Amino acid sequence: LNFSMWLFSDSYDHVCRYIAKESDSVLVSVGYHLAPEQKYPSQFQDCLTATVHFLKKAEDYGVDPACVIVSGDSVGGNFAASVCQALVSRADLIKPLAQILIYPGLQAIDFNLPSYQQNRAVPILYREHVICSALQYLNKDLSVLDPVMQGCHVPSDIKTRFGKWINSENIPQEFKARGFKPSEATSFLDNVYEVVKQALETTFSPLMAEEAVISQLPKACIITCEYDVLRDDGILYKKRLEDNGVPVTWFHIEDGFHGVINFFNGFLSFPSGKKGVDSIVTFIRSL
Repeated sequence: LNFSMWLFSDSYDHVCRYIAKESDSVLVSVGYHLAPEQKYPSQFQDCLTATVHFLKKAEDYGVDPACVIVSGDSVGGNFAASVCQALVSRADLIKPLAQILIYPGLQAIDFNLPSYQQNRAVPILYREHVICSALQYLNKDLSVLDPVMQGCHVPSDIKTRFGKWINSENIPQEFKARGFKPSEATSFLDNVYEVVKQALETTFSPLMAEEAVISQLPKACIITCEYDVLRDDGILYKKRLEDNGVPVTWFHIEDGFHGVINFFNGFLSFPSGKKGVDSIVTFIRSL
């Protein structure tokens, strides 16, 4: 099952067809309701409902239910990660075989990680756009954008509890070479927290899930791009999974940018896009 990101949800047909053909797989692309007409967490619930239905009915589509992969890119990668976490407690279902997370957004605690600083103005996804889209997804006032960017929305107890996982210290040094300045401590603003506190739920920030859940997740394929604000979310999730014994296949596209797999062929195409989509096919074939 594939969950695509907001920006290109209508232009994924060629990507899905290519992956299905080259990997000899059945691919189901899930459409979900959009914000602000449908409020959070209805989008996650749509994806979870579709996944549960498919796991129960997979054989009707000629699919072995033990061979189902949950995937998504960008916010779709967020949904895929959250769905896999939600399925951990479902004893009535066969668990997904694997998850494929393509430049996923996975946390709303720290928007000053190295990739958020280095790529804050790199098309197609600017740092401000990430926070703006998150606030719109939550159906919240955009006036809190700046304090959220600075980290004023995170209570000290949450910083202490989750800082060991969501921290620039967990990013390998080579990813700080293009320039990174550790963020200064900011004052907590309770009024901002009250507006955006849903962003600190695991269905919004799956990087914050407990180890008891993380350790039971299926093997993962994580794709990150060097020139992407969300790069470090994927790197941090890779570390969390590996620290809890979950096998991870990591493809880092050194010259890639957010959304690059959409440009793997056609008039406007990039070799890095082809590299990304072929890495997905390679992973699927390896299972």
